[in-house]
Amino acid sequence: MILNVSGRTDVVAFYSRWFWNRYKEGFFDVRNPFNAKLISRIYFSDVDLILFCTKNPRPILEYLDKIEKPILFHITLTPYKKDIEPNVPPKGEVIECIKKISSIIGKENVYVRYDPIFISDKYTVEYHQKAFFHMCSLLDGYVNHIIVSFLDDYKNVRNNKEFLNNRDLTEEDYEQIGRSFSESAKKHNMTVQTCFEDRNLVEYGFIKGECLSHELAWRLTGKTFSNWKARKGNKCKCVKMVDIGDYNSCKHFCKYCYANYDEKKVQNNFLKHDPNSTILIGNVSDTDIVKIRSV
Repeated sequence: MILNVSGRTDVVAFYSRWFWNRYKEGFFDVRNPFNAKLISRIYFSDVDLILFCTKNPRPILEYLDKIEKPILFHITLTPYKKDIEPNVPPKGEVIECIKKISSIIGKENVYVRYDPIFISDKYTVEYHQKAFFHMCSLLDGYVNHIIVSFLDDYKNVRNNKEFLNNRDLTEEDYEQIGRSFSESAKKHNMTVQTCFEDRNLVEYGFIKGECLSHELAWRLTGKTFSNWKARKGNKCKCVKMVDIGDYNSCKHFCKYCYANYDEKKVQNNFLKHDPNSTILIGNVSDTDIVKIRSV
């Protein structure tokens, strides 16, 4: 089993103490996002690999050398300012954390996500080209792989249209981004790819790959896994993962986020969080149905 920590919220940034408590106790309880009364219990003994996804890896650093499982990191590093990412730490701090993680688990296990790209009067194609090159130059020698995605039309994106002020990308935009990003990555000994985007930009030098490929999972675990069927018509070729997060619980409040769509609910959920609970938000009640997650 591959544990996703997490695609639903930033567990690392806001709930690392809870994660460590659950690790020590040996299991996680996860509420079904489509049926709140159903809870999956995941035993850590069944976990083969952990994928940490975060915008702020600092809180997990003190625990990394104590986790006795293979670890991957996807660290999102985008060039947006406080108007778009109001609670994300300064980029320089994140870059220093990436360097530390690279030294602990190896640069081959650290992926940076430049994710998502959107274009506006403020965040132009040229702005992204300069920001991407600068990021690559700072991370040269610490990161091998960068994953890029483009803004999707989520509910939260529509709700924040006035902040994003984004426009559709033209074919010229894609070409400029593709050629420029490929050149910057190559110059700094990195690969750059998308993951199941409508435009994968391979014609401009991007490699074709997945966020978490079957080959990478095999290298780290010696096991095979089925395909992930969580998005985009079940055509994603990433390996299947089990998420332990909760939607509407990330306090970064990024205006493009797909996992948050109600900031008031985020605040309420955060207040319900108990780092000593078996579940991320709230507690397991007597009326909940708890089932062990099969491998």
